Amino acid sequence: MTRLGIGVVGAGRVGAVLGSALRAAGHPVVGVSAVSEASRERADALLPGVPVLDVPEVVRRAELVLLAVPDDALAELVAGLAATVAWQPGQIVVHTAGRYGAAVLDPARAQGVIPIALHPAMTFTGTSLDLSRLVGCTFAVTAPTPVLPIGQALVVEMGGEPVVLDEAARPLYHAALAHGANHLVVLVAQAGQALAAAGVADPGAVLRPLLTAALDGALRAESAGGGRDAEGEVTNGAVTTLTGPVRRGDAGTVRDHLDVLTDLGVRTGATDVAASYRALSRAATGRALAAGLLRAEQGRALLDVLATGDPAPEAGPGAPGVTGPTPDGAGPAHAAGPDGSTVHGAHDDEGAGGGTAGPGADQEDQA
Repeated sequence: MTRLGIGVVGAGRVGAVLGSALRAAGHPVVGVSAVSEASRERADALLPGVPVLDVPEVVRRAELVLLAVPDDALAELVAGLAATVAWQPGQIVVHTAGRYGAAVLDPARAQGVIPIALHPAMTFTGTSLDLSRLVGCTFAVTAPTPVLPIGQALVVEMGGEPVVLDEAARPLYHAALAHGANHLVVLVAQAGQALAAAGVADPGAVLRPLLTAALDGALRAESAGGGRDAEGEVTNGAVTTLTGPVRRGDAGTVRDHLDVLTDLGVRTGATDVAASYRALSRAATGRALAAGLLRAEQGRALLDVLATGDPAPEAGPGAPGVTGPTPDGAGPAHAAGPDGSTVHGAHDDEGAGGGTAGPGADQEDQA
C-alpha cells in the first residue's frame, strides 16, 4: 500500500497499539489524541515522538484516521466532526468498535471519506506485548465492497488475518466475543474466590493447568466444527470435550456443589457464584443432551437438581421424560433428549426454564 499519514484518535489500549503496528509497517503517525494521563503515557511509550493534539487537528493532518474510542462514543464523535466539516474527501476513516460496521461512519462518508470497520478479536494490555499478539490475530473487516481490499491490506500489514463480516452480523459477532472473553474472566474470578475460601493459597496456580487444558481442547474441537469428521463420526464442537459431573450425569455431586456454593454466598456475599454454576450447569446439560453425551434420564435428574435441589426418582431405560415438581406451580422446563424424547425438569425459583439459549473517552480495552 501507499504510505499513509496516520492520525490516532484515542490512545487507549487499542489505539496506541494499532497505531504502533501501522507505524512499524511503514506508515508515519502524524498525530494522536490522548485524554487521560494514562493515555498520554501510553502514547509516549508506544508512539514516541508523535505530537499529542486535539481531535480536530489529528483529523486535519491525517490521510488515514484511526478512531479507537468506546463503542458508545463513536457515533457522536463521527457526527460531531461531520457537523464542523472536519472530514476530508478521499480520507480513509477506520474505527475499531466491534459492535458497529461501516454504517456508523455514514456522516463522514457523506463528506467523501472511505469508511472501514476493523475489529481485532483479542484483548489488549496497552503495552508492546500486544504487538506480537497481533500476529495471526483475526480482524473482522466490514466496508463497502470496492474498498474492502484496503481494510484487508491494513490488517495484513499489522500481521493479522482479515475476515470479511457483513454489516448486519456485527452485533452478534461482538456479543459472541464479549460472552466468551469477558465471562471467562468472571468464571476465573468466581472459581478463584471459591478456592481461596477453601484454603488454597494460590488459586491461579491450581486453575492454570486445568483451565488451559480445558480451553485448548474446547477451541480445537470448535475449530473442527459440527457435522461429521474425516472418519464419518458425528461431532458437536466444543461440547464434546465436556468433563465433570454434568457430563457423567452425577446429579448428586451437582446438588452438593450447589449447597456449598450457596453457603459460600451466605458467608461472603458472593451469591453470584452459585447462580452462575446453576445457569451454566443447566446450559451444559441441554447441550450434552443434544450432543448425545447424556441419557434422557440423566438429563432429567440433573435438571431437577438444578431446579429444586433434589433429583427426581430414576426413570427406566428408554422411558420418556418425567415431569419433576415445581416449587411455584409453574409448568415444566424441557430439554431435548438424544433420542428425540423430551426431558422435563422443574423451573427454578426465578422462573428460568431448563432450555439452552443460542448465542468520549479513549478505548481502553477490546472484545
